[in-house]
Amino acid sequence: MTQTAADPSGRSFLAEARDAVTPRATLLVIGVLALQLLFIASYVGALHDPKPKDVPFGVVAPQRAAAEQTVERLDGLPGSPLDPRTVADEASAQRQILDRKLDGALLVDPAGTADTLLVATGGGAALATVLGRLVTTLEEEQGRTLRIVDVVPAADGDFNGLTSFYLVVGWCVGGYLCASILAISAGARPANPRRALIRLAVMVVVAVVGGLGGALIVGPVLDALPGGVAALWGLGALTIFAVGALTLALQGLFGVIGIGLTILLVVIAGNPSAGGAFPAPMLPPFWQAIGPALPPGAGTWVARSIAYFDGNDTTTALLVLSAWAVGGVAVTLLAATWHRRRGEQGAGAGQAGAGPGSGADAGPGRGAEPGPA
Repeated sequence: MTQTAADPSGRSFLAEARDAVTPRATLLVIGVLALQLLFIASYVGALHDPKPKDVPFGVVAPQRAAAEQTVERLDGLPGSPLDPRTVADEASAQRQILDRKLDGALLVDPAGTADTLLVATGGGAALATVLGRLVTTLEEEQGRTLRIVDVVPAADGDFNGLTSFYLVVGWCVGGYLCASILAISAGARPANPRRALIRLAVMVVVAVVGGLGGALIVGPVLDALPGGVAALWGLGALTIFAVGALTLALQGLFGVIGIGLTILLVVIAGNPSAGGAFPAPMLPPFWQAIGPALPPGAGTWVARSIAYFDGNDTTTALLVLSAWAVGGVAVTLLAATWHRRRGEQGAGAGQAGAGPGSGADAGPGRGAEPGPA
């Protein structure tokens, strides 16, 4: 065959294309494109038009009749932005905000024309701002004025109360990247339970170091987030390990595709639903529902509770993170056990098939020891 300057190998373009982009690579590229579109759809869908929906909201008034009348008026607002309920007094309202049972409260003064709105920017400045605008508009319609009091303010170094979210996102990224590196470096599916245990043990070390590093950076180093270093360290270690164990589990089940599935759960579904930029009551129903069940959402809730709410209302979120960690460990070990048994069965079948007369059973004259006569 005559070789040309344009094609010194003499191979056709189609043959080169088949070698350059294998069927496996094609499937992976299609998967990446799907993740890309899901990323755009999830982030834009969750964050492009935030609106408050059923925000837990308290109403305090000296007379019960006035409080109930205000609750009825707030409950009838178009689109149901608030979920109002009466509260005994201002101290009870502040206590419930600190316990994370309320996101805001209106203190009505029937004797005057000025009322007070209690908010908590530490739980998310976007929601506090929206509540301020909403209630201010309602007060102006009634010919009243409003004073806004931030009872749980975000720290000076925590702009818009976003540090907790960014901290948890960093921990999650570290968790799935380290687990992915462990798998890619020596095969996504661990060959046996011992190797799986070693990878999990490495993730424990990564989680402890990464959790401490994150807590120190947002605390003593940058002074961006209040709260004890020890509590944030524990949260960081749990978050990193939970995401790492999830990644190892999915890799054990699906190989390298498991990395994509982890990104789907943690990044594409988990980050926009975590309540970071916009707290849960401002998210569409789908993202509002899944957020608390995924590591970014659970971690962000706990981080804000540690920083601003005396660690209140963290049990459910910590159980969610623990469930991901325990489930990831269990699935990782079960997948490794299954792959080991499958390999043993395959090896046994291969030996059984190498009987007399087979290519694997070389007779005399083929370099093998002669069998008995």
